[in-house]
This record gives sequence, structure tokens and C-alpha cells, in this order.
Amino acid sequence: MSVTSSQSIFGVSMVQEPEHIRQFDNDFKTRYSSRKYNYEGRKIVTQTPSGSGKYEDYKNGKPAQRNENNTDGFSINLGPFAWLFYLALAIAVIYLVYILLNEGGTGLFSSRQNRKLTHYEDITAENIENADIDTLILNAENDHDFRLAIRYYYLLVLKTLSLKNHIKFEDDKTNAEYLNEINEKPFSKKFAYTSYLYNYIWYGEFPLNNDEYSKAKSNFITLLNQVK
Repeated sequence: MSVTSSQSIFGVSMVQEPEHIRQFDNDFKTRYSSRKYNYEGRKIVTQTPSGSGKYEDYKNGKPAQRNENNTDGFSINLGPFAWLFYLALAIAVIYLVYILLNEGGTGLFSSRQNRKLTHYEDITAENIENADIDTLILNAENDHDFRLAIRYYYLLVLKTLSLKNHIKFEDDKTNAEYLNEINEKPFSKKFAYTSYLYNYIWYGEFPLNNDEYSKAKSNFITLLNQVK
């Protein structure tokens, strides 16, 4: 909207420029909402992250980006040798798992094969079914330790009875308890006799020569054949 007027001064007619009346749009505030028009410095500091410091970003109203502070985090920068570190770590983990699953743990890998034991006291209810008792007998015979060989033969009998599900081998069971478990079996009397030989020779510390050992050994072999 414009208004024009004319005035005469000293006989000279003067024409005034039209007068423009300005009108404000209802949404004029939205054009001044960017942060460069915000002069309340305290509010900017508390609500707006720090910018890049570049005037172009400020002029164009580019939103400031907050950089994450990783000073509290833990990171390792090994550079070109990073693969060596991870390789060593993987080998260590694999070795630890192997130890836990074998000698140092449950023996999941070694349970499928005969465990290599070197002494009769190492044979327990947990490993007797996988113990290589035949080799222990052979070693005792080569050393002419016939008493020890008879002890291994008796353990071999118990192992065989356990594998055939005739008895349940336990570390604290007595020979009489094993005999009660197989009392109805056809080889029960033979087991009772070999138990007597074992007790007499081992616990009685009865020394054996070659002939005496051969006779005692034949009784154990006969029983093993009957059980099998």
C-alpha cells in the first residue's frame, strides 16, 4: 500500500515519493530461528554442542557435531603387528580348552581311548574302563614282579566284569560285595577262588616264582574267558 502527495514551495511543485507501509508476516520468527540470531549466550552454551570453529559453518547454520570422548575407554593399537597378537591369543585359548578337556578337566577327548597309566593306584572308578591294564601286566612280568602282575590281573577281572555290566566298580567296594553282585552267575565260584588267590598273594605278601605265578595266572585267564 502506498500514498503519494505533492507540496508547493516557493512556487515549485514538489512531488513526494510514495510512502510504503510495511506489514509483518505472521511466521516472521521462523526466519530468525537459527543459532546465529540467538543472542542469549548462556542458553547456547548449555544446550548446543561445540562446533567446528569455522565461520562458514556458523554462517550457513551447519549443526554442530559432538565428538565422542573415548579417553575413558581401553584400546590397543598394535599397528602392523596386530595379527600376531590375535594369533597368539587364539593359540592360547585353544591350548587352554585342550588342557581343560583332557588331563586338567573332564577328559572328554581322552575318554575314547585307553588312558596311559603307570601305577595301580592311578586306576580308579573313573578310568578303569579305559585303562590299559594289559600293558601294566606285561611290564610287571618283564620286571619279574609277579605279585604286582597278580594285582593287575585282578583289576583286569574287575574291569571286564564292569564292561559286561556284571558289577559296578567302585573304589571303596570289597571283594565280598563284588561276589554278591555276581552270586547267580555261572562264573561266581571261579571269581571267589581268584579273589582268594589275590588276597593271599597281594595282601599276604606271598612271593611267587615262575611256576607259582603261571599256575595263579591260569586261574585268572580261565575266569576272564568265562566272563567274555
